[in-house]
Amino acid sequence: MTRESIIEAIGSVLREEMRHPHLDRFGPQARLNEDLYIDSVQLLQLILALELNLGLPVSEEAFSRQDLVTVADLAAILAPEAEREPPAAEASAPEAPSEGVHGEMSYDLKIHCFVSCVCAGLKTRGIDHRPFHFLIWDAEFAITDGFRLAYHSDVMDHESFRYWFERLYGVPLVAWYDHSRSKDENVGTLLDILAQRRPDECVMVMLDMFHLPERENKFNQNPFPHYLLLELTEDPAVWQVRDHDFRWEGLIARDKLLNAIRQPSVAGGYRFDHSVAHPPADADLAAFFTACLRPGANPLIDAVRSIVTAHAEGQGGLALADVGEALRELPVVTIRKWAYEHGFAFFWRALRWPDSEFQRICDEIEMLVNGLTALHYAILKLARTGDAALVAPVIEKLDALDAVEFSIKRQLAAAFKAWRAQSPGIGQAGQAHERLSA
Repeated sequence: MTRESIIEAIGSVLREEMRHPHLDRFGPQARLNEDLYIDSVQLLQLILALELNLGLPVSEEAFSRQDLVTVADLAAILAPEAEREPPAAEASAPEAPSEGVHGEMSYDLKIHCFVSCVCAGLKTRGIDHRPFHFLIWDAEFAITDGFRLAYHSDVMDHESFRYWFERLYGVPLVAWYDHSRSKDENVGTLLDILAQRRPDECVMVMLDMFHLPERENKFNQNPFPHYLLLELTEDPAVWQVRDHDFRWEGLIARDKLLNAIRQPSVAGGYRFDHSVAHPPADADLAAFFTACLRPGANPLIDAVRSIVTAHAEGQGGLALADVGEALRELPVVTIRKWAYEHGFAFFWRALRWPDSEFQRICDEIEMLVNGLTALHYAILKLARTGDAALVAPVIEKLDALDAVEFSIKRQLAAAFKAWRAQSPGIGQAGQAHERLSA
């Protein structure tokens, strides 16, 4: 097939099979997420339909490429080898020597809305926020009734996040949202807090991003619980929004925001002042790392394995056809694995270990994230075909990913041990970790 025929097939699948509602801007240069509102799961479903309907060979490159932006990009990856054009060589000036992990580290991971909100003020004060990402790689999720993976549920709270942020950085996180009160009462509290907000104070609120269609929502989840920061403006009808997780700030109508806050799918909020923040003590960091690293388990992989097994065995009337929907939120949890990079970066910078080794470990982390995406594709194929013979290859992928993540954790534990050895006065926290990982 030519690229043009593949583009035509992409449009047909979206229109006739997926009944996708956002095709008014469809064309070769239409952006998959921003213009067509195709989320990461829908992209995998689209590629799978093209593979099964047209017999197109699909490699992992099709869904792990970071530069996959437009319809034309997708068609180019799916085109037969003879149709693919090699990337054009570009002449460029030699790059200046880079310090790598020991330089300024211009990039910053945005993988958890709570963490992004509370860490934003630390960076402006020159305090290293990266250790707080220890919490994220195995952050809590839920398996709901019917063996469904959920990145958020009503029974979950962020008390561990609050406790450790206060202990590490000395910033009290005061919960203003009262779960025993009605939505309207909590909205009244929010209005009072915003009216009395001090210049350095941050007001964080959970809302349902699905009800803010003008905002970017790469996962198109419904509902989509999400934390961001709010401020009043001179115009009572418009509020200032600072969404540090999605690197966006701007003005949104007050009524739209209040509607998103009032949704039954969300409840929560904090107020805090970064002006009192201080760098964490080594002893607290050691205790924090010990609490966060789970060297003997990979909770996400274990959860996926149990969900796939439950559907394969028909537990409680489950069927293989349902396993794709049961794991729809897997991409939202998968991105948390990038937090390992900040963990390694913190120890590498403190120990002055070679950047080349850090980059090698980053490749392993990328392998884990891309492997989880490939796993999700295999699970969607399993659900679509209902072919029980595909269960064993899915379990094999899970076992291989288990090995990759355990390797990452062992290397992280070794870096922690070396850091603890050169940090006097840590005390029992590091020794406790040694006993835990032995």
